[in-house]
Amino acid sequence: MIKKKLNKPKSKPKSKSKSKTSRSHLFKRARVNPSYQPTEEEPFMSVKQRSYFKNKLLDWREELLQETTQTLASLQESTNAAPDLTDRATVESERSLELRTRDRERKLVSKIDQALMRIEEGTYGYCEETDEPIGLKRLQARPIATLSLEAQERHERRERVYRDD
Repeated sequence: MIKKKLNKPKSKPKSKSKSKTSRSHLFKRARVNPSYQPTEEEPFMSVKQRSYFKNKLLDWREELLQETTQTLASLQESTNAAPDLTDRATVESERSLELRTRDRERKLVSKIDQALMRIEEGTYGYCEETDEPIGLKRLQARPIATLSLEAQERHERRERVYRDD
């Protein structure tokens, strides 16, 4: 059984420049039993499922932000220049790799924030191209997914075709 997206009443479009305080409700945990696991038998994107995915996204976001804080602290601590050129090159290479990793995680945090916004809007769990449900297994594996498996495969095939040209 496919359940349609929540129909929220249309209101005036909000300005794009939202302050952090206006979005603080996005980062509040939802109440759901910690042992709860979504199933195909219940209505798709029920309140319980949305709460489950919101908490899952918030946990992931928190973990990424903690890693970023630890990286910043370790980079500030290790400002000592190594006396040997080879050691210095190794330290710089490791630092560069760490910064690239953190940059990718920064982008991931942004995608998590977008997914949290979709939960609030009632569009989370539905494909951006087809408006069909993405599917619980896919959302479990990739909670920030915006395309159904079929739409993602089409997108990747098109990408491959254009890349080969």
